[in-house]
Amino acid sequence: MNKAPALFEMMRQLIETPSVSCVDAAIDQSNQPVIDLLANWLDQLGFETEIMPVSAGKSNLIATLGKGDGGLVLAGHTDTVPYDDDRWQHDPFKLTEADNRLYGLGTSDMKAFLALAIEAAVSFTKDQYKQPLIILATSDEETTMQGAKALVDASRPRARYAIIGEPTGMKPVRMHKGILMEAIRITGLAGHSSNPALGHNALEAMHRVISDLMQWREQLQQQYHDPLFEVPVPTMNFGHIHGGDNPNRICGCCELHIDIRPLPGMSLDNLRSELNRRLQDLFPENHFKLETLPLFSGIPAMETAADSALVQAAEKLTGFSAGSVAFGTEAPYFNQLGMETVVLGPGNIEQAHQPDEYLQLDRVQPTLDLLRQFIHQFCIH
Repeated sequence: MNKAPALFEMMRQLIETPSVSCVDAAIDQSNQPVIDLLANWLDQLGFETEIMPVSAGKSNLIATLGKGDGGLVLAGHTDTVPYDDDRWQHDPFKLTEADNRLYGLGTSDMKAFLALAIEAAVSFTKDQYKQPLIILATSDEETTMQGAKALVDASRPRARYAIIGEPTGMKPVRMHKGILMEAIRITGLAGHSSNPALGHNALEAMHRVISDLMQWREQLQQQYHDPLFEVPVPTMNFGHIHGGDNPNRICGCCELHIDIRPLPGMSLDNLRSELNRRLQDLFPENHFKLETLPLFSGIPAMETAADSALVQAAEKLTGFSAGSVAFGTEAPYFNQLGMETVVLGPGNIEQAHQPDEYLQLDRVQPTLDLLRQFIHQFCIH
């Protein structure tokens, strides 16, 4: 194989290449420069590289070494969250080594993992690969999951196993909850507050909605329970509410935003249908207009079977039982593609999305050793 840039040089270039994704178009950036960097390195190393356009300025990269119907995917997203520049002590777009840490936006979540995956891959010669190794880089994981969804739509890539290098503290994760975020909007009729008969108060109607949702939450928590999660029940959070404009006006419109975190086995579509059914049943009269609006399409819950060969290998190699996390990843989309998927990376979730994000320097070599063992077991052996 040709020589890749040195590991820390790859990390440096990835961190120095901004790729913030944000629902605010004024902040959102293209990930194409990061994809081009990775594609150039992997192409020189003998990988078959394919850049998959996802949307304007956004792409995925599928880089494959070797042939076969099995193989292993090492995956990471190329985007980062926005940052608060005035809260960083280090330059977010410079890889800074200090205090046995590597600082920079994307060190933990999760550009550095892509450099580690490449470094591990070149530990073996091309002719040693009996099953393919695929290095997969995606777009917009931090916002819309459009990169992962584009892979599902294209039914690619095809592999038997996948490791996503999200920050898990080097402990394997085989389950996580899903995420559903909905807006509930009630439109009534504004009027002078001196006479309630002059209007229909949307804020009072929303009180009825919240009461019903709290009852539904209790029903869901009685019905679904999984002790493998730190919070073993599905949750429902009332995160935002706004209604009316003045105390002497009947509230004409009120909007509530909720967050539901379902357990594996709970369908997002079924939850949405039940939510709509319950809310419509609350208002058989015509005084109010009720609308439910997805704030985004949602992330399904994820579960890979405990007896999966990849899960068992991850447990043996790390010394930790495969666990669960509350945050969402691209793993359910990879599972939809038929891959047994584990989330396992060197960063810590406590550093993700934080000022002065960092990766512990002493995690680098153990992660390389671990990835080499996975590659050997699933691609070389």
